[in-house]
Amino acid sequence: MPKDRASFVPPALAARVRGTSLRRSLTDGLRRAIELGELSAGVRLPSSRGLAEDLGVSRGVVTDAYAQLATEGWIEQRPGARPVVRALPRMEPVVPAPPAAAWRYDLTPNAPDLAAFPRGAWVAAIRRVVTALPDAELDYPEARGPEAARRALAGYLARTRGAVTTADRLVVVRGFTHGLALTCRVLAAAGARRLAVEDPSLDDAWETIRRHGLEPVAVPVDGDGIVVEELVATGADAVLVTPAHQFPTGARLASGRRAALVAWAADTGATIIEDDYDGEHADPRAPASVLQALAPDRVILLGTVSKTLAPVLRLGWLVAPPRLVDPIADERWFGDSGGPAIDALALADLIERGELERHLRRTRVAYRARRRELLEALAAAGLRPLAPDVHAGVHLCAELPAGVDDVAVARELQAQRINVRALSPYRLRHPGPPGLVLGYGRVHERAVSAIAEAVWAHLPTRSTSPSSPAVRSRPG
Repeated sequence: MPKDRASFVPPALAARVRGTSLRRSLTDGLRRAIELGELSAGVRLPSSRGLAEDLGVSRGVVTDAYAQLATEGWIEQRPGARPVVRALPRMEPVVPAPPAAAWRYDLTPNAPDLAAFPRGAWVAAIRRVVTALPDAELDYPEARGPEAARRALAGYLARTRGAVTTADRLVVVRGFTHGLALTCRVLAAAGARRLAVEDPSLDDAWETIRRHGLEPVAVPVDGDGIVVEELVATGADAVLVTPAHQFPTGARLASGRRAALVAWAADTGATIIEDDYDGEHADPRAPASVLQALAPDRVILLGTVSKTLAPVLRLGWLVAPPRLVDPIADERWFGDSGGPAIDALALADLIERGELERHLRRTRVAYRARRRELLEALAAAGLRPLAPDVHAGVHLCAELPAGVDDVAVARELQAQRINVRALSPYRLRHPGPPGLVLGYGRVHERAVSAIAEAVWAHLPTRSTSPSSPAVRSRPG
């Protein structure tokens, strides 16, 4: 390559011009060089004739490549002048306008801190994926999701959650509800009729189960998780559980209960659906692998990025026993002809580059600090969590005094623009203590004392201010 052009074209570019389509290869190589900064903004590229001579290709190949890059906005072309590399546009975060009646404090359960969403990393991942994606992969995706994404997810789940899986046992879905709906339809088609759920549990799931052919059956939960003895008596064909961090009580499924649950499934041929909704925020003092690791042939594992990145992505995964993978994939295909392949590949990119785990390390620190402050503030107000020994997730459940109408308390707090949910509406059949389900993903540590005082102020039975020694001496 002549000296006067050596600084304009990265040495690796010639090696990239390979394959049956020289135009495509050259276009991709130049685009990649600009993206990586090997060709910086303002650099003048060689003339089409000069670059063609240097690379040993026809001038038409270079002319076509330049024209394509100019159309995409990577370079600028002017008559009689060599092309110039354009500056990449700076992606400014879009900050939506707040709603007319914004919450003063938003304690939505299981809601991540949306301000922490790694916008720059996500935009860069999307750009890399779209730039490198072959034309053929812009067609309808595989029913199970792109193989590259499934490989990355399988490795991630094995490494971080102890899951036993491979890419061929994994289906990319549009979040928990989608994965649950697919599972219910497949189980119903195979003859299942009753699906047991924890009581209390996510109320939205009950309706999803009903709408897709199964009857939800309530099984009580205590401090050690779902009561397996009660489950056995239901005659259910399957069960939906949240073993790592029971929603909404916060309890962890005890090791003895885990073994009993797996034994029940093996003895009856039942299926366990494990909702690992916030497993990445597991208790650091007692991390546990997913239940699926104990019985990969009996457990369907569901997970999403809704608690780690953002719910708006509508992106999750389902790990199924071999006998159920194809039926679930078929159900997926005939429902929507495949999933969000580009977003799935962007997630895989974040996983492979370590960006997702770096993001999680940052958010874990923030959430643990918020939980600690909230626990201390609640203790000062004479309140305690239902699961005091579990430190995980982005929510906790504060137990209220016996006889308190938690729904009325929640409504009073909502009238004060404090978004909080009562525990009672999460109960399907079995009674239990009143409480408030408090999400702290979107609440700064400096606000938790004010929140605890507001909760205390709306309790019908109180005699001392939350800052007094009498209240602070109560168990927390």
